Amino acid sequence: MFLSVVIPAHYEADNLPQLLNEIRTSLACMESYEVGVVDDGSSDNTPTMLDKIQSEFPQLRIVRHACSCGQSTALMTGVDAATGEILATLDGDGQNDPIDIPGMVDLLVQSRQTEEVRMVAGMRTKRLDSHWRIISSRIANGVRSRILKDGTPDSGCRIKLFLRQIFEILPRFNHMHRFMPSLVVSGGGKVAVVERLDVVYDEQTNLDSIWFDRSAPVHSPVRRAVA
Repeated sequence: MFLSVVIPAHYEADNLPQLLNEIRTSLACMESYEVGVVDDGSSDNTPTMLDKIQSEFPQLRIVRHACSCGQSTALMTGVDAATGEILATLDGDGQNDPIDIPGMVDLLVQSRQTEEVRMVAGMRTKRLDSHWRIISSRIANGVRSRILKDGTPDSGCRIKLFLRQIFEILPRFNHMHRFMPSLVVSGGGKVAVVERLDVVYDEQTNLDSIWFDRSAPVHSPVRRAVA
């Protein structure tokens, strides 16, 4: 298997159908891929919905936790169950547009030989959420970057691609998903950062309620920096 997409999901019954459909469309040009959704102890309609989608989406694999174990553990479970040489991670809430994945795969494949790039991380541009959320995120990312010095300006962007063999040697701990670029850099690898558009938040209802604006232009992954 060439590519495995790993999606930790907790109570995402409303978002996963559209996200999985977009993944299927975005990866139609790829000959060999799988999509692994880790249901992290959801007690809503997520299990039933995933079973229904799997009957029409043969590349979909489902792994379930009996109870919620957290995003990092769900990510570890998904990676352990995956068979791909290259792994891509996305949030189950649909904040990451999978149309970026093929270009990020190309960048990783091309760069791994000449620049020792072991991970490609997304960076959100033209963020359309609240002013307060943008300011607080910039402060947090600034502090984090100064401390870790991993050259990753947006750790909150969950779309990342990396080599399976690299993940297998990383230390495992709770919240490790927040520090993966730093772990890769500390191990001697490099991280390429690419720009992508953010999704749109509906601030009139709930800042955590997401509606999709896939009609907006989407950046082709362009190298921003290599740490």
